[in-house]
Amino acid sequence: MSKKTISPFLLATLFLVVGNATAADYVIDTEGAHASINFKFNHLGYSWLSGTYKTFSGNFKWDAAKPEATVINVEVDVNSLDSNHAERDKHIRSDDFLDVKKYPTAKFDSTSVTPIKDNKLLVKGNLTLHGVTKEIVIDARPVGEGEDPWGGYRAGFEGTVTLNTVDFGMPGFVPTNQVHLELLIEGVRQ
Repeated sequence: MSKKTISPFLLATLFLVVGNATAADYVIDTEGAHASINFKFNHLGYSWLSGTYKTFSGNFKWDAAKPEATVINVEVDVNSLDSNHAERDKHIRSDDFLDVKKYPTAKFDSTSVTPIKDNKLLVKGNLTLHGVTKEIVIDARPVGEGEDPWGGYRAGFEGTVTLNTVDFGMPGFVPTNQVHLELLIEGVRQ
C-alpha cells in the first residue's frame, strides 16, 4: 500500500476512536433527591393532583458535541408512587390503574435523540408500563454539566412528556386520560 492510502485510513480510524472517546457513561444520581420523576393529573376538572416516584434507577451515555448519540435506560419501581395521600396511592397502585402486583416496574429505553433549536432535544424511546410497550417522545433540554464539589463530573437534564393512560391499558382519570410527567435527571460520570 502506498503512504497516500494508509494516511487517510489511519486518520479515519483515529477520528473514530477519538470521537467515541468523548462520550461518557453516567449513572442517574437518585440519592439525596438529585433526580426525580414527578407526575400530575387533573382531578375532576377542578385542580391538579401531583406526586413522584421515589424509587428508580438508570444510566445514560452523553456527549454534548454529539447529542444524537445519546442512549438512555431507566427503570421505575411503580409501587414507589407517592401522591402524599395513602388511600389515593393505594387506589392508583391497585388493579384499577397501575396493578403494581402484576406490573411492578416501568421501563424506558431510548431509540433516538434529535437535537432541535434552542438547545432542546427530542428523545424518542419505548416505555413499558402496565405490561404495554409504546413509543413516546420526551421534550428535553440539557440543564448543565461540569465538575462537582466532590471530585466527580455531573450532567443534568429536564424533560416533559404527556401519557394517555388508555394507551397503556388503564382507564382514564376524570375528566381526561392524561398524566403529565416532569423528569429532572442528574447523572454522575463513571
